[in-house]
Amino acid sequence: MAYASIASLMRTMESVLTSNSPMLSLIFDHREELLALREKVSSLEVFLKNFEKSNLSGEMTDLEVQVKEVANAVEYTIELRLTEAVMTNDEKVHERLCDSLKQVAEDVDRVWKESTKIQDIGKQASKESLVEDFSSSAKEVLNVKNNMVGRDDQRERLLEDLTRGFSGEPKVIPIVGMGGIGKTTLAKEVYNDAYIHSRFDVRAWATISSQHNVKEILISLLRSTKGDTFYMEGEADLADMLQKSLKGKRYLIVMDDMWSTKAWDDVRLCFPSENNGSRILLTTRNNEVACYAGTENLPLQMGFMDQDASWNLFKSAGFTNASLPPEFETIGKQIIDKCHGLPLTIVVVAGLLSKSKRTIEDWVSVAKDVKSFVTNDPNEQCSRVLGLSYNYLTSDLKACLLYFGIFPEDCEISAKKLVRLWIAHGFLKLEKDFEGEAEKCLQDLVDRNLVLVSKKSSDESNIKSCKVHDLLYELCLREAQSQNIFVMKDCDSYRALLTPGHHHSITRRTYDEDNNLLKRTRSLVFLSKHPASFTLKLGLNHFNLLRILELSHIRFINFPPEILCLIWLRYLAMSGYFHIPSEICRLWNLQTFIVQSRGSASREFSETIWELMQLRHLSLENFYLPNPPSVSVGEERYLIFSNVQTISGLSPSSCTKEVISGIRNAKKLEINGDSRDYLSFQESRLFDNLVHLHQLETLNVVVAGVSGSALVTIPCAKAFPATLTKLKLSRTCLRWEDLNIIGELPNLEVLNLQWNACQGRDWHPIAGGFTRLKLLLICDCYLKYWRATNDNFPVLECLLIRYCRYLNEIPIEFADIYSLKLIELSFCTPKLEACAARIQQEQEDLGSKPVDVLIRGSHRDDA
Repeated sequence: MAYASIASLMRTMESVLTSNSPMLSLIFDHREELLALREKVSSLEVFLKNFEKSNLSGEMTDLEVQVKEVANAVEYTIELRLTEAVMTNDEKVHERLCDSLKQVAEDVDRVWKESTKIQDIGKQASKESLVEDFSSSAKEVLNVKNNMVGRDDQRERLLEDLTRGFSGEPKVIPIVGMGGIGKTTLAKEVYNDAYIHSRFDVRAWATISSQHNVKEILISLLRSTKGDTFYMEGEADLADMLQKSLKGKRYLIVMDDMWSTKAWDDVRLCFPSENNGSRILLTTRNNEVACYAGTENLPLQMGFMDQDASWNLFKSAGFTNASLPPEFETIGKQIIDKCHGLPLTIVVVAGLLSKSKRTIEDWVSVAKDVKSFVTNDPNEQCSRVLGLSYNYLTSDLKACLLYFGIFPEDCEISAKKLVRLWIAHGFLKLEKDFEGEAEKCLQDLVDRNLVLVSKKSSDESNIKSCKVHDLLYELCLREAQSQNIFVMKDCDSYRALLTPGHHHSITRRTYDEDNNLLKRTRSLVFLSKHPASFTLKLGLNHFNLLRILELSHIRFINFPPEILCLIWLRYLAMSGYFHIPSEICRLWNLQTFIVQSRGSASREFSETIWELMQLRHLSLENFYLPNPPSVSVGEERYLIFSNVQTISGLSPSSCTKEVISGIRNAKKLEINGDSRDYLSFQESRLFDNLVHLHQLETLNVVVAGVSGSALVTIPCAKAFPATLTKLKLSRTCLRWEDLNIIGELPNLEVLNLQWNACQGRDWHPIAGGFTRLKLLLICDCYLKYWRATNDNFPVLECLLIRYCRYLNEIPIEFADIYSLKLIELSFCTPKLEACAARIQQEQEDLGSKPVDVLIRGSHRDDA
C-alpha cells in the first residue's frame, strides 16, 4: 500500500502545481519549495517501485510502513494548509505553509536516508522466507489420496487433451481458476490416473508457488524422473540433466501453481521439443500466464460448482460414512448455498462441521454466518490460500482490490463507476489515459481470478459490472481495517463508508467522537436503503479533504451549499432535480460530476462550469451547456475541457461549434433531447459540428421523435469523426436509407438502433457498406422487409433483434457470413425464430461452425 500512498501524493502535487486553482498566488509564492519536494517524492517513488519488485513475500516491510505513513502525512499537511488558505483570511498562512513544507521535506529526507539499510533487511527477510516456502516437496502433494467430486466433464476433457494424438510438439495445457477452485486437485486426479500412467514414459511434478526458485523446480522434477540418485549441481547443470532425462521419452510434466510468465520462461527450454506427443500440464490463477504458456490452446477455465456438485462434495469431504438425517440435510444445503460454489470453502466447512459441530443448533448457527465460521478456522486454510493471491499483487492492485470492501456484500458493481472511483481516490500511478490504464488494472484482477465479471457489453469488448467472491470480500474488509484504510458506519437511512488517508484506530463511532478522523476522510459513500428526499445533516465542513462524495441514492430538492467548500472533491454523484449554482467552479479538482434525475426538464449551467479544468466525466439527464467564455478580452481563444472523456445528456441546442470544440477531446458523447428540441436539432445543424470531436469513439443520439417525419438529417458520412466505432440512435425517426450513409463510416463496429431509430418498413442496404460492423442491434421498430446479403455485413459477429413484432425473416444469405457467432432474438415472432434456426442449419450443412441462436421470450401475435 506504500506505493499507492506515494502515487496519491504525486497526483495531488501535480494537481496543485498545474491547475488554475483559487490558491494560485499562494502556490506561486511557494512554487520552488513545492517543486523541490515533488522531486524528492518522485525519487522515492522510483526507489519504492523497484523495491516492491524485489520484495518476493508481498508482505509490507518496515520500509513500506514508514513510506506509507510519511506519504500520507505529507499529503494531509499540504492539503490542510492550502485549504486553510482558501477558507480563511489568516495573515500567517504563508508562514505556516512554509514551516510545514520544510518539516515534510525533512520527513521525506529521513526515509530516503534510511531506505538503503532497510532495503537490505527486507531482501534478507525475503530470502529466508523463500527457503522456508520450499521446505515442502512435491512428494507430499502426490502421495495424498484425492476424491475428485463434481468435475467429471472437466476431468474427461483433460484426459482427452492429454491422450489425443500422440504425435507433434509438446502441448501445453493450462488449467485456470481462482485460489481454492480445485485446479491442483483436478491435476492430481489425472496425473495419478492409471490410463495416464500407462501412456507416458515419464511423469514429473513441480509445485512452483509465488516465490519461484528455478533450482528447486529443477530438483523437484529430477526427483520424479531420476529418483534421488543425482548430485546437487548448479542451476545450468541441473537443467541439462533434466533435459537429458526426458530426451526421447514421452513425458507428462505438471507445473502446479505458476504465478508469472517469468517462471515459465525460466524452465520451458528444459523440456525437449520432440514429435512424440508429450504434454505439459500447468495450473495457474492468472489468465495471462495461461495464455502466454499455452499459446495454441484454450485454457481449461474452472468455474464455481453448481448446487448438486457442491452438496456431493460436502458429503464426500465430511460425511462419507454417515447418513445425514433430513433436518441436517436441509440446513446443510443452506450452508452449502452460502459457500457459493467454491470447493475450498465447501471442504473446510464439511471438515469443521464433521469434527466439532454435532447438534442441529450448531448447524443452524453456522448457516446464519458461514463466512465467520470459515474465517475462524484454526488452520486458516481459506485465509492462507486467498491471502497468497492478495500478497502477490502490486501495491496499486492491492488498493484496487480492497476498494471492493466499500460496497455492500454480493453487490454487482458498475465497472465504469469503480474505475472512476479508483482514479478519483488517486492511488493509481496514471499517466495520460487514466481510464484505459485503470481498466487494465481491473482486467488484471479479473485475469488473476480475484474479480468476477458479472456482465459484459453486447459486443463482449468491455466489462459492465463485476463483484468479488464472499471470502475475498471478507479478506478486503479484514485487510482494509488492519491497514486503517476505511471505517464503516451504518445509519438508519444510509450506510456510509469512510476512507481515511491515515489513522491509528478503527472503531465504530459517531461523527462527533473524532474530528481528526473526519478531517482525514477521503471518501464518503452513502448507500441508502430507502431512496427518498433527504436533507444533509452531517456538517460537510468537517470533511475538508474529501475527494469522493457518492450521494446518488439520496434524492435532493436543493443543492447543499456545504458541498461548495469541498475544494479537493474529485468525484460528486447526486440525485434529484435542483438548480446547480454557478459557484460549482470552486470545486476546481472535480473530475466526475453526475446528477441522476429521471424525466426532469433540462438544466442550465452557467459559463463558470468551463472553469472546471480537471473535469473528465459530466453526466446529467438533459442539460444545456453555454458557449465557453474567451480566455481574455478581445481574444478568440476559449476555455475548453481539455481532459474530458464523456459527456452524457447534452441538449441538441448546446451542440454549437463553440461547445463541440470545447469538448473536442471527448471519447463518448450522448446527445439527449425530446420533441421540444425539434427545432434545436434542425437549427443547430448537429451533424455539421461533430466532426470537430477528433477522438470520439462512441456517440449516442437519443430524442423523442415526431411521428411521421424525419427528425434528424444526416448530410454525409464525413460529418462524423472517422474515429467513431460505436453509434446508438434512439427515436431519431431516420429513414432506413439514411443508414447507407452510416454504413460508410470507416471504423464503425457497433450499431445500436433503438425505439424507432428508423421509420418505415423496408430496409435495403446498398453494397459496400458496414465493412467493419461486428454487432448490429435492432430494437422496437416497424421494420417488416429486410433485403440484405452477406456482402452488406461482411464481418458481422453478433445480430441482436428485440421486440420487432413485424419482422418475420432474417436474410438467409446471412448463413454465408462466416464471422457470425450469435443471433439473439428477444420477444420476436415464431417465424423469425424459425428463420434463425434455418440459418444455423444451413451453416451446419455447409460444414461451418453453426451460429449460436439464443431465444429470450417470444411474441406470439404474428404480423
